[in-house]
Amino acid sequence: MQELKSVYNKEELLSNAIGLLKNLIEIPSFSKDEFNTSVEIENFFKKHQIPTKRFKNNIWAVNKNFDVFKPSVLLNTHHDTVKPNKAYTLDPFLPVEKDGKLYGLGSNDAGASLVSMAQVFLHFYDKEDLKYNLVIALTAEEEISGFDGIEALFPQLPNIEFAIVGEPTQMNLAIAEKGLLVIDGEMKGTPSHAAHPNDDNSIVKCMLDLQHILDFKFPKVSEYLGEVKVTLSGIHAGVQHNVVPESCHFTLDVRVTDEYSNKEVFEIIQSQMKSTLTARSFRLNSSKIEADHPFVRAGLETGRTTYGSPTSSDQAIIPCTSVKLGPGDSRRSHTADEFICISEIEEGIDIYIRILEKVL
Repeated sequence: MQELKSVYNKEELLSNAIGLLKNLIEIPSFSKDEFNTSVEIENFFKKHQIPTKRFKNNIWAVNKNFDVFKPSVLLNTHHDTVKPNKAYTLDPFLPVEKDGKLYGLGSNDAGASLVSMAQVFLHFYDKEDLKYNLVIALTAEEEISGFDGIEALFPQLPNIEFAIVGEPTQMNLAIAEKGLLVIDGEMKGTPSHAAHPNDDNSIVKCMLDLQHILDFKFPKVSEYLGEVKVTLSGIHAGVQHNVVPESCHFTLDVRVTDEYSNKEVFEIIQSQMKSTLTARSFRLNSSKIEADHPFVRAGLETGRTTYGSPTSSDQAIIPCTSVKLGPGDSRRSHTADEFICISEIEEGIDIYIRILEKVL
């Protein structure tokens, strides 16, 4: 295969990426408040004479030789961040480059993916005779699974056949991703004075009910994602020491595999519990791409590995075949003094390009 040439060399692409990431780190971009980072992204592409389109706080563009008769490959990641936690020792909005690392809020999740994908788009932007169009969408509200991010934008994007979702995966291919189902529950009982016998104590009943579902094993186990995981993430009951409350409330965080839909898992959990359950949403289902997909094969040919991801992302709401792939380490996401290694960005740009050269 003939190597595709870029008007930008590797050093220029890396310098572009680091400069853009430093600018983004300096701009607070909490979910639903990403306008200023969206402007920074627009300015980056404008500087490189690439026209962009905007929908709310989502910025997107297509390659120069876009062909309406061709299918499109989407590069997608997000520019919103969580709020910095109280354990930070550095200023989260001050980009600090030290010992080969760039520190700052959102540097790992998912700033490194964003700036790497931006350089990959520059590399392929004016290429001719590609088999696919290339579309980039840098979107909002991923951290809260909001409705005004990629989910709102996707219907406006042109004929997307396949998507690469940029998240920190150490540039290995997450070919399956667990879905997320959050369940609120309530166990009712009989209120009473704590000094008197009560065989209908809502807290005790709730404890037994919860222990049962936490011990429960779902019969189907996914090849890549393992078992469905149910975690008790919140519980509340009672306001006074001598009053047995009438109810006990709790929250379950359920990570769903590709063996089940979220609704199927909810129905199974409800059948196993005596509490009244309410699902917050069924929209964040698990996803999976076949191991013999051309993009996966191309990734393996470049020396990458495949795995199943336990964390959820916008991949859950993208209605086409997709893979999660990006520089950085998911274990650094949302941690204090978040950082990305400069070498990881350099590697990310290189591997994205090498895989796409085999596909586009």
